[in-house]
Amino acid sequence: MSGDISYADFEKIDIRVGTIIEAEPFPEARKPAFKLKIDFGSEIGVKKSSAQITVHYTLDNLVGRQVLGVVNFPPRQIGPFRSEVLTLGFADKNGDIVLASVEQAVPNGQKMC
Repeated sequence: MSGDISYADFEKIDIRVGTIIEAEPFPEARKPAFKLKIDFGSEIGVKKSSAQITVHYTLDNLVGRQVLGVVNFPPRQIGPFRSEVLTLGFADKNGDIVLASVEQAVPNGQKMC
């Protein structure tokens, strides 16, 4: 386990819920990935993310799904694509990513508390 952080450090991470409104293949990525557009509500808007989630998800079953994302990291250039948020997930026993999500629908942009 890594070193301890303070609660104040944790509060600096802005984790919000958003709904995937568009999912596309990302053939230029080094590892299999999808390009996502996620609606984080009126305060944050629609943001783009690259996600290596091709094992457990298809393009069709991603649209409309609510996910969690870190919205205050600096954008990251991934090949020709600029990823603006970090979509959160966990590795399964094989190392494939399972998305972190909410149990019940909440308004887009809702901050994790």
